[in-house]
Amino acid sequence: MVGRVVVEGVRPVVAGGAFPGRAVVGEHVPISATVWQEGHEAVAATVVWQGPYGGGRARMTPDGEDGFVATIVPDAVGRWTFRVDGWRDPWATWRHKMTANLAAGLHAPQLRNDFADGAHLLERVAYRPDRRAERDLLLAAADALRDADRTPRERFAAAMTDEVERAMREFPVRDRLTKGSTWQIWVDRPRALFGSWYEMFPRSTGGRAPSGKPVHGTFATARKDLDRIADMGFDVVYLPPIHPIGRVNRKGRDNRIVAGPEDVGSPWAIGAREGGHDAVHPDLGAIDDFDRFVARAAELGLEVALDFALQCAPDHPWVSAHPEWFHTRSDGSIAYAENPPKRYEDIYPLDFDSDARGLRGEVLRVVEHWIDHGVRIFRVDNPHTKPPAFWHWLIWAVKRDHPDVLFLAEAFANPTKLYGLARLGFTQSYTYFTWRDTKAELTEFGEQLVERADEMRGNLFVNTPDILPKSVQDNGEAGFAIRATLAATLSPTWGVYSGFELYEDRVLRPGTEEYAASEKYELRPRDYATAHSLAPWVTRLNQIRHAHPALRQQRGLVFHKTDNESLIAYSRTDPGTGQTVLCVVTLDPWVMQEGTVQWDQTAFGLAEGALFAVHDQVSDELYGWHGDDYVKLDPRRAVAHIAVVVRP
Repeated sequence: MVGRVVVEGVRPVVAGGAFPGRAVVGEHVPISATVWQEGHEAVAATVVWQGPYGGGRARMTPDGEDGFVATIVPDAVGRWTFRVDGWRDPWATWRHKMTANLAAGLHAPQLRNDFADGAHLLERVAYRPDRRAERDLLLAAADALRDADRTPRERFAAAMTDEVERAMREFPVRDRLTKGSTWQIWVDRPRALFGSWYEMFPRSTGGRAPSGKPVHGTFATARKDLDRIADMGFDVVYLPPIHPIGRVNRKGRDNRIVAGPEDVGSPWAIGAREGGHDAVHPDLGAIDDFDRFVARAAELGLEVALDFALQCAPDHPWVSAHPEWFHTRSDGSIAYAENPPKRYEDIYPLDFDSDARGLRGEVLRVVEHWIDHGVRIFRVDNPHTKPPAFWHWLIWAVKRDHPDVLFLAEAFANPTKLYGLARLGFTQSYTYFTWRDTKAELTEFGEQLVERADEMRGNLFVNTPDILPKSVQDNGEAGFAIRATLAATLSPTWGVYSGFELYEDRVLRPGTEEYAASEKYELRPRDYATAHSLAPWVTRLNQIRHAHPALRQQRGLVFHKTDNESLIAYSRTDPGTGQTVLCVVTLDPWVMQEGTVQWDQTAFGLAEGALFAVHDQVSDELYGWHGDDYVKLDPRRAVAHIAVVVRP
């Protein structure tokens, strides 16, 4: 804003203000700006905010040359606005001038006008109608400045008491006030920022018949599995599509073109004669069974996230009722989905242009249908293959009536689309974490999470039904533990697809990232009770996350130097409590690694080189560190230190 005082470089501002920034209830949101004017007079700044149920203002703190910072803590879900006002601060200018003149030895006659100016500033505040409580204090200070019987230093000291300074700071004289532009922040509920996700297929929870043949699971059998998931400390249970699965062009096991008579098909081939996106697969049960599943999840402290895939099987009811909602080929047939060289003959993509109004209305109806059945989180499949304008419309149409609903974008796409979808309104986004393995890659990735915190929240899934990361292929049990640790401590939100905790790493073909016997195309009952499992470590990670607020927000992530490329070190600090958690993770799943960590102690509020204590949440031991600390990690015993700084 260019006024009498210049206000520029305001943050958080997303895409020049075209889209709102993002925060959650209770989050400490940093506001910053550059404020300046001509000459040498002091300037100051105030942040003014307004939320759904009220607002406020706060004086900003100087931060470097011409910089100012402040923090706001929103307390309600919804749209918030803020602006930064810049102004000339005559009291600060006067104080600096008087200090310099007294230090130079100027006498009372030379300071006559200066004392009068200071008294006048005190009186301007004292006689404000809203400042009666400070009036006597400020008028006494003004009288002291005019008291010729005192020495200049005595007069100045009498007006510079802590009480006077506090009053003049809290109720300043603001000259040449320039009101800045108004910017927006959308504030979500806390689950938008912090949560641990567990993905499971209800149809795989039926166990096995005496013959060993898998039995199709139901919402009832899946409901019994919720206790196990809750016991591991997860917050969200995510279900792939639960709708009827198409029979036309159904895929067989491992994505085979021809399905056998007992093949169950891909849940993402949505729709059959039993219904479409608003129906449940009859083999899973009825809608009442789904409602009971959601209710039981809530009893255990779990939310249910539902997959939202806007695509259809060839026998979806929409195909016959609304053929105009689909793309047609030159021969008049409906086009199936392709991502060359991959073909998805069992899926028809939608055409969002031929009848945009009709399709939009139906999609919104479907979303509201599931909201009515207790779903408040949607994991959106491949949003980067649908029009951006559609998502912008749908998300904000939903939030207008249901501001607590969250949307996760499953978009493993280039940065333009990844961040673009986030700006359009997606609450969270899948990220490139899956393919970031080295210390340099992980550091760059983590720094981008912080840099983009105002526009994108990353959900760090360690695996998905589509992706068996190379980082866990042939890397043993420690490879799984390392990836879980990195995901759970680098981001406030992370996710696990079932089977990860059982160290499933069998690949369909060498050199690929596809699971053999993919659960996308067949039932995969698992013996969680007796199988060797990573569950104890996953549980401990989630316990640590819930216990320590430093791991529940994104902005306070800082990386620190190590002299070993197989060790990565970072700190997480919570601005509200001041808590800091220090993490050192080995990136080698096979060999013991040792080295020195050079902690930048100023990043978490300590003097450089100061001794400090940490409580390791992994070993439950106390260590004394001083900022240049030796560590050793043997992946056979522990893959990380996750240590809380013990504050005096």
